[in-house]
Amino acid sequence: MAEGKKSLNFIEQIIEEDLKNDYKREELKFRFPPEPNGYLHIGHASSICLNFGLGERYDAPVNLRFDDTNPTKEEQEYVDAIKRDVEWLGYKWAKECYASDYFQQLYDWAVEMIKNGDAYVDSQTSEEIAEQKGTPTQPGKESPYRNRPVEENLDLFEKMKNGETPERGHVLRAKIDMASPNMLMRDPVMYRCLHKHHHRTGDNWKIYPMYDWAHGQSDFIEHVSHSFCTLEFLPHRELYNWFIEKVSKEGDFDPKQREFARRNLSHTIVSKRKLLQLVEKGIVDSWDDPRMPTISGLRRRGYTPDSIKNFANSIGVGKRENMIDVSHLEFCIREDLNKIAPRVMGVLDPVKLIITNYPEGEEEWLEAENNPEDESAGSRQVPFSRELYIEQEDFKESANRKFFRLTLGKEVRLKNAYIIKGEDVVKDEEGNIKEIHCTYDPKSKSGSGTEESLRKVKGTLHWVSVKHAIKAEVRLYDRLFTEETPDGIKDREYLEFVNEESLKTVTGYLEPSLKDAKIQDKVQFQRIGYFCVDKDSTPEKPVFNRTVTLRDSWAKKKN
Repeated sequence: MAEGKKSLNFIEQIIEEDLKNDYKREELKFRFPPEPNGYLHIGHASSICLNFGLGERYDAPVNLRFDDTNPTKEEQEYVDAIKRDVEWLGYKWAKECYASDYFQQLYDWAVEMIKNGDAYVDSQTSEEIAEQKGTPTQPGKESPYRNRPVEENLDLFEKMKNGETPERGHVLRAKIDMASPNMLMRDPVMYRCLHKHHHRTGDNWKIYPMYDWAHGQSDFIEHVSHSFCTLEFLPHRELYNWFIEKVSKEGDFDPKQREFARRNLSHTIVSKRKLLQLVEKGIVDSWDDPRMPTISGLRRRGYTPDSIKNFANSIGVGKRENMIDVSHLEFCIREDLNKIAPRVMGVLDPVKLIITNYPEGEEEWLEAENNPEDESAGSRQVPFSRELYIEQEDFKESANRKFFRLTLGKEVRLKNAYIIKGEDVVKDEEGNIKEIHCTYDPKSKSGSGTEESLRKVKGTLHWVSVKHAIKAEVRLYDRLFTEETPDGIKDREYLEFVNEESLKTVTGYLEPSLKDAKIQDKVQFQRIGYFCVDKDSTPEKPVFNRTVTLRDSWAKKKN
């Protein structure tokens, strides 16, 4: 392996052990099997990185297979979104597959199982079947239809397929063991009647396979070697193997299911049902709202593929579930954007600064470094003039010695420009500051090499020239939930913990270099945070999304 001495996680150890025994490297094949009933979220991103990462590590194919067995919840929109997300993360699948590709084969196998006495049609209601299942400590009861004659089962199953049976009229169940300690082995349902239009097969089918029947057989058909899923499917493994045993023949290559622990993320929900509720209730605008934990939401917010891959790799895979603080995900995007995002100046809460001794009507263009972390990023020219915007929080009329920004009688440096000194203020009738008047030292220009330019002052402020500023809509996004486990508090509804300050929209004034910024371009507004251009942006009305603040503002709240 290319990793050399790098320690292996337990999944890689399983693969390595299989390769030492009866597996051949050319037989390795993996799959990512999403259900197209919603957009993928950050949890799916970890699974994508795991399966496709294994494909890259072992030079093995990885199929993208859609588990499209429930037409009541699945849509083509979700299929398209999933494909976009996987491609955006930088992965290529070997084959694009669908469980619906195998509907005929699954049906034919089910018929053979009926003939072999391994399946039967049950005419009870779902409530009656559930009641007869028993409990983990008590065996279940056999269905009164369990010993139907084979010919009657075949006739009823064909009528189910042809739509001659009403929905909920019959189900097909595997005949296994109603006393099994694994309740999933107590004659599980294989097919149910659903007279619903399917996004791929149309109205061809009136019955649809259950997950446990379709999933393992799809792996078997595609010759998947290792089928990785989360720990909740550990009890399903016995049934997975039982079904494959019923359809395979001696010499066939049988897939192996293995489980890993889900990684939960704080201040987040990942239930597709609940995410859909957020959209339907108007709490967020859409599945790709930048506050959503969906991959498309993270992309729109300004996250990069590398940041998500680094996050997935850093939390790894394990055998026990645990909670990952969302601040770790935020750290990963800060770390990536720090390397690649150009530094620019923008003012989001402006107050006008007038340099009284700077010539009226004059302007000059100053050199500004694009990214101190990247020497190849070069520099740009920014305009400077007599009237500037600075942040309101960067000025106080009077302040203590620990305030290192602008105040009356004190000097600070304007980034890439001059040293200025606060002189006076102009207020409105309510006492609010409308203008700050200051003077500048003409010989203190940054980078000029003069003695004055080398003078040390404790504060440096960002600014934008009023005359040249671009007006933009700036969306300040924050965590969607205030509670660490919003859907894990007993007797409390997760919607109670929605953060009312998860989105604040302000008008920002940006340096003119951003007039040509394109959708998804990423920048750092110096001293404020990382931002990207939103898809709503137009040349006439630029829109920027805050990806993340420069520092973890939630750490203080938590402490």
